[in-house]
Amino acid sequence: MIHWTFRVLGIFLITAVLTSCGWQGREKPSETGTVSGSITAPLEGARVYIYRQGDDIYSAPAVVSEPADREGNFTISLNPGRYVAVVRKRISGDMTGPVIIGDYRSTPTEFEVDGNRSVKMDFTATVKTGNEKAFPTRSEPGDTGISGTIFDVDRMPVEGIRVNVYEHIQMSERPKYVSGKTGPDGKYTVLVRKGGTYYIAARDRFGGPPQLGDLYGRYDEGTIDPSGVVVGKGEILKDVNVMVHKVW
Repeated sequence: MIHWTFRVLGIFLITAVLTSCGWQGREKPSETGTVSGSITAPLEGARVYIYRQGDDIYSAPAVVSEPADREGNFTISLNPGRYVAVVRKRISGDMTGPVIIGDYRSTPTEFEVDGNRSVKMDFTATVKTGNEKAFPTRSEPGDTGISGTIFDVDRMPVEGIRVNVYEHIQMSERPKYVSGKTGPDGKYTVLVRKGGTYYIAARDRFGGPPQLGDLYGRYDEGTIDPSGVVVGKGEILKDVNVMVHKVW
C-alpha cells in the first residue's frame, strides 16, 4: 500500500513540474484565424456573409457575422481556407432573403485565412437602386410556366409566399425561377424560359435553408422526395398546388 502511494505521489509531482514549465501535452494549437474590419459609411447592423470559395453566394452561407457595431466594425473567427465575403444589410432587418431596392450590399471579395494569421478587411456597401434579377415574372412576356395555389394546413390560401422553381431534385442550388408573392387568394404564376421537368418549393423567405418559424412546403404528391412537374413548351401547367407549414 505504501509502495503504490509513493508511486502515485511521484506521478503527481512530475506532472505538476511539467505543467509549471509550460508543457501542455499533445493538444494541437488552435488554427482558427480572425477576420476583422469595418463597413463604411459606417453601416451599423450590417452583416458579413462568408462563403467557401466556389460556393454560390446566393445559397446558404458558411458563416454569418454578428451585426456590425455603431462604427461599422465586425469580427469573425474562421478555420483556414479560401473564402468569399459579401456585406448585406436589409431594410427589413431579416438575415436572409433577396436584396431589394433600398438594401445595402457590397461586391464579393475573395480572401484566405492561414492558420492563426489575422485578416483585415474593409468593405464599402452601397444602396441597391435597381432590380437586376433576371427571374421571369407575370409581367414579362412568355407562354410557358407553372401556376397554382398555396394553402396552409387548414386548406386556406396563404398570402406573401414565393414559389421557387428548381431544375434538380435536391433543390440545393439557387432557384432557376422565382414567382412574385402570392396575394390574398394564394394564387401564383411563375414563367419559365423553356419546357422541362422542374421541382417546386414555396416559402415566405428567400435564400438559405428554411429557418425555425418560416413557412415552407414542397410539391411532392404525398411522397418523401419532391415530385417533378413536367411542363411542355408553350404550356402553363395549372393546379400545381403546394401546402406550406411552419418549420419547427
